[in-house]
Amino acid sequence: MSAPEREVSYGPASAKPPVRLPAGKALCDLLTAANSPMVFGCRNGVCGTCLAKVTARGGVLAPPDGDERDVLEMLCPDEPLARLACRVRLTADIVIEPIKLGVR
Repeated sequence: MSAPEREVSYGPASAKPPVRLPAGKALCDLLTAANSPMVFGCRNGVCGTCLAKVTARGGVLAPPDGDERDVLEMLCPDEPLARLACRVRLTADIVIEPIKLGVR
């Protein structure tokens, strides 16, 4: 039996088609291997390079832990769907859209 997969879509601003990736793994590793338009820096949740709006579809993602919440409150306190993509494990189909700080 093959491992379950989840769909990752990049949102309406991206021309990149959705990809199906193995469930349960770190999103930063999966998206890097899939040649995703998402950019990752430190990969441990402190730099904010991978700040993104992440919407789960047909499933639930684990909520941000305390360290991630602290960074999100500094960078993007008014966006309830903001996540540091490097801290997300792929447990649901998602739509991910980079958040550019200072750009509206």
